[in-house]
Amino acid sequence: MLSTAPAPAPAQLARRDDLRNIAIVAHVDHGKTTLVDALLWQSGIFRANENVVERVMDSIDLERERGITIMAKNTAIEYRGTRINIVDTPGHVDFGGEVERTMKLVDGILLLVDASEGPLPQTRFVLRKAMEAGLVPVVVINKIDRQDARPREVLDEIYDLFIDLGAHDAQLDFPVVYCNARAGRCRLDVDGEDQPLSLLMDQILATVPPPVYDPDLPLQILITTLGWDDYVGRLVIGRIQNGSIAKAQQVVLCRLDGTTVPTKVTGLYSHRGLQRVEIAEAQAGEIVVLAGIGEVSIGETIASVESPLALPPITVEEPTISMRFYVNDSPFSGRDGRYVTSRKLRERLEREALMNVAIRVAPTDGPEAFEVAGRGELQLSILVETMRREGYELGVGKPEVMTKTIGGVVHEPMETLLVDVPEDYVGAVTRLLGPRRGRMIEMLHQGSGRVRLEFRIPSRGLIGMRSALLEETRGTATLHHDFAGWDPWLGDIPHRITGALVADRAGRVTAYACEHLQSRGILFCPPTTEVYEGMIIGEHSRPDDLDVNITKEKKLTNMRASTSEDFVKLGATRKMSLEEAIEFIDADEIVEVTPSTFRLRKRVLRANQR
Repeated sequence: MLSTAPAPAPAQLARRDDLRNIAIVAHVDHGKTTLVDALLWQSGIFRANENVVERVMDSIDLERERGITIMAKNTAIEYRGTRINIVDTPGHVDFGGEVERTMKLVDGILLLVDASEGPLPQTRFVLRKAMEAGLVPVVVINKIDRQDARPREVLDEIYDLFIDLGAHDAQLDFPVVYCNARAGRCRLDVDGEDQPLSLLMDQILATVPPPVYDPDLPLQILITTLGWDDYVGRLVIGRIQNGSIAKAQQVVLCRLDGTTVPTKVTGLYSHRGLQRVEIAEAQAGEIVVLAGIGEVSIGETIASVESPLALPPITVEEPTISMRFYVNDSPFSGRDGRYVTSRKLRERLEREALMNVAIRVAPTDGPEAFEVAGRGELQLSILVETMRREGYELGVGKPEVMTKTIGGVVHEPMETLLVDVPEDYVGAVTRLLGPRRGRMIEMLHQGSGRVRLEFRIPSRGLIGMRSALLEETRGTATLHHDFAGWDPWLGDIPHRITGALVADRAGRVTAYACEHLQSRGILFCPPTTEVYEGMIIGEHSRPDDLDVNITKEKKLTNMRASTSEDFVKLGATRKMSLEEAIEFIDADEIVEVTPSTFRLRKRVLRANQR
């Protein structure tokens, strides 16, 4: 077994005064990536005439489309002879695993808080993780240019949050910078004069401690992120905790099971702005990218050959939601996708579990299905969407919560849910959350006619709730949630009170059939859509399922009728996003996902076998 490196005495530590490592953390849509944009521009990374897209750190297509950060990314700027390594982290609670492993890379955080919304659930989550890791915070109150900005009240709420999380006096003595990240301006006083972001960078240098290391210990690099390059292959990203490393150096990979594997570093890189720059050598405290390491997992340690000492592995909170991923066995299987077999599906899911510490993949009773667990519906739906764009065909089942037994009693995961809603819809929100076992904890009138409601609700009560809440509040509600522990099972929660309209034969949807069926419920498929037996073509207005002939054609005769010139009048069909489709399905239904589209279907297609 490998030994864990002993904790060095404080007198033994050396400092890297020319280096700072910092992560930008916040709730979703509070302006992290926009602030990184401004820091990169004002540090001189880009030429004055260079064409740079907005939110340049959001390099994944899905991030740009949805306006959220999904994967943590590294960049670096030079300021007054000091290199500042910056990690841009996701703000959505479902991607909290990215934040947890980022904490191993840095010595401080920029805690961004919206000047109007104040601290939200993910703000509490990232601050708690930062305090557990002993990181030094710099608080940035962003979007002070908003008309409804209330920076003084938000600062009081931040102090309350620190105290609530058990901060001591030294942690409460944090600097505060008031910022307008979009304009690239900031100030130290709420009524002060706007200045460039050099003011913020001065605060980072003055507040965030430089990396420290033990000069007597050998090489130790904790692997926090894995990547891929088409030219050099697998990339390993981590921080050099102790020692130094050079290109072409022989090292040892300390695995999680206690074994060691000799390997060689064929490429060594560092970040300069958005570029990955090859370097010859790197010292303790630096965040580096290594190439040439073979099969590797997040949380393992790269150590010296002479004295391989493993660092403590990364631990993250357990998943709370699971979904089954199926091989696509529908009649339309193989039409669109490049990867349709169970072997390809298993390889892709195992690769995702290797790259993402918050994902768990387990086999099921049959070879055609896999159990995938994650932090929430959004994280799993992003995985499905990513696989769809990569050319995979698959089916996904209804999300289910993961339970555990404590003292002989079944417990389920709970969430703290915050809902911001106009006063007129408070009753609608409480009526919607009541049957889902939501218990109101606090109601806060924010002014300007809006109310913030705080609930404690089971995680399974959130499945399918977002679309229902937006429908009840005419799209005016915003909701945020965070994991809040485990409670004893609270009883049954109704999911969908309506049944499904199911096609009873293959063919193409006709306008004639739609006209006669639209009184039965809401249709999903417009005319000319190709369907198969067992495919869900609509939502029934009653609780039971109904098999229908959606391909029925009007019989033609040689007799002229007085109504022959009448036009068929059809209502609008309902178009759902992938997340809405996953929320909609019941336990006996599947979402069939292909590169070009997705369909809803029954797990058992033939009506006489259901």
